[in-house]
Amino acid sequence: MKMSHQSKKRGIELNPGTLVTGKWHNKRYTVIEKLGSGAIGSVYLCDSSGKQVALKISDKSMSMTMEVNVLKSLQKVQGSSLGPYLVDVDDFITSRGQVYSFYVMEYLRGQSLSTFIKHNGSTWVGVFMLQLLDDLADLHKAGWVFGDLKEENLLILHSPPRIRWIDVGGTTQIGRAIKEYTEFYDRGYWGIGSRRAEPSYDLFALVMVFVKLYYPNQFERGNNAEVTILSKVRNVAPLRPYLPCFEKAIQGKYQSSAEMKQDVEQILKRPKPSMTRKRSNQKASLLVESTGISLIALFYYIVSLFLP
Repeated sequence: MKMSHQSKKRGIELNPGTLVTGKWHNKRYTVIEKLGSGAIGSVYLCDSSGKQVALKISDKSMSMTMEVNVLKSLQKVQGSSLGPYLVDVDDFITSRGQVYSFYVMEYLRGQSLSTFIKHNGSTWVGVFMLQLLDDLADLHKAGWVFGDLKEENLLILHSPPRIRWIDVGGTTQIGRAIKEYTEFYDRGYWGIGSRRAEPSYDLFALVMVFVKLYYPNQFERGNNAEVTILSKVRNVAPLRPYLPCFEKAIQGKYQSSAEMKQDVEQILKRPKPSMTRKRSNQKASLLVESTGISLIALFYYIVSLFLP
């Protein structure tokens, strides 16, 4: 699947053991392994005086400056951990005299959203949906749209579980054209909206993040993309309760993340329809079954509000 609308070229390759020394700050980072690469640059796990950090390096200095500015902006949003904490910004000159820009972030250790849901159950879908909507609300208030919102840019931290963003490369100022996107999560690809940076763009992508959990292989758009997506949602029991708000998000009817969050909360509070009780000793268990998922989801969501 195409990761970006931009033509991609292979980023700088750093072998394990390579020492990256900053030109200006003279800080040293030893490469441990490559974590991934994208349209802008490559990210490496590095050691910095015994501490693990993530280093992103690229020959696109202007794009890197924009990403650094985004990270700095996100760190100014009080009470939120919207992106990785920025550690250092510098240039690296290779032995051949090539100059690359790099910045260093905290290294977030966790697991993918799909892996977590697979191991811990779909109860967590509502929890992470609310967490994402909270974070997006803070991001939008700060004047930004995530843009390239996809599972690969999300990570689940533990104790207790919390969803975090690990790449802000597609983050775009509200009102501008989305600068980086992934087809499956892009409403423009589906022909259901523009690529203008606005909250509704992120909310469409949020829906597709959770759809992708149950459809790891990309499906075709069909004659009517909206009908295709909603039919996929109907066929997945854990997603079916969210169909009304998913439909509004896909159609761009939400003006803000807060509006969608309110609808999701109402869904989680709503008891599931219970079967006719034939025996009195079944009543308690059926009651627990009808409300258990909602209560668990809301409990973990409330706990997550107190996380840094």
